[in-house]
Amino acid sequence: MEERHMHVETAKMSSKGQLVIPLSARQEIGVEEGTLFAVVAFGDTILLKKMEKPSGEQLWKDLDRIAQEGRKRLEAKGFTEKDIPGIVERRRRKR
Repeated sequence: MEERHMHVETAKMSSKGQLVIPLSARQEIGVEEGTLFAVVAFGDTILLKKMEKPSGEQLWKDLDRIAQEGRKRLEAKGFTEKDIPGIVERRRRKR
């Protein structure tokens, strides 16, 4: 079983709301510039959770699932994919 250490350090928030995560903590969890985090606030506590970037394969699966859900919604309202350009055009004209 891998041994984990808890890092307790302080960080000061800038006027822009930015925090610098101490180097030892960044190294412990393996993060670098551009790493995405989920931010959870509860009471006087903020928790940062490193988010893994999805693989290309996972992104395609997610996009396919979203497209299938969209098709089902269209069909439930009596529309087909062929109706979409006309719907978009009418919506743009209303603006």
